[in-house]
Amino acid sequence: MSLTDILSPSDIAAALRDCQAPDSFSPKKFFQISGMSKKSSSQLKDIFRILDNDQSGFIEEDELKYFLQRFECGARVLTASETKTFLAAADHDGDGKIGAEEFQEMVQS
Repeated sequence: MSLTDILSPSDIAAALRDCQAPDSFSPKKFFQISGMSKKSSSQLKDIFRILDNDQSGFIEEDELKYFLQRFECGARVLTASETKTFLAAADHDGDGKIGAEEFQEMVQS
């Protein structure tokens, strides 16, 4: 399964265009433009599994850095401040990583 099985390629492209400049990435805005915020819980679990590159059950900070590249190979890497802000916004239990439930909660809120 790939992200384009769940999200429209044109919506993904629009979301990536919106955050091309360094330090312009906003998780909430990205989720809205890409259509992720309108997806069901089971679809978000599928998206999470795709984004969890090492299949650990968590998205760690080093995986978050390459978040945009999971949507398109040529996309930019998130800056250190974007990565930290993204992690802080989703990591509700303070363990330094994002679990599937935390991810789903962040996307749907």
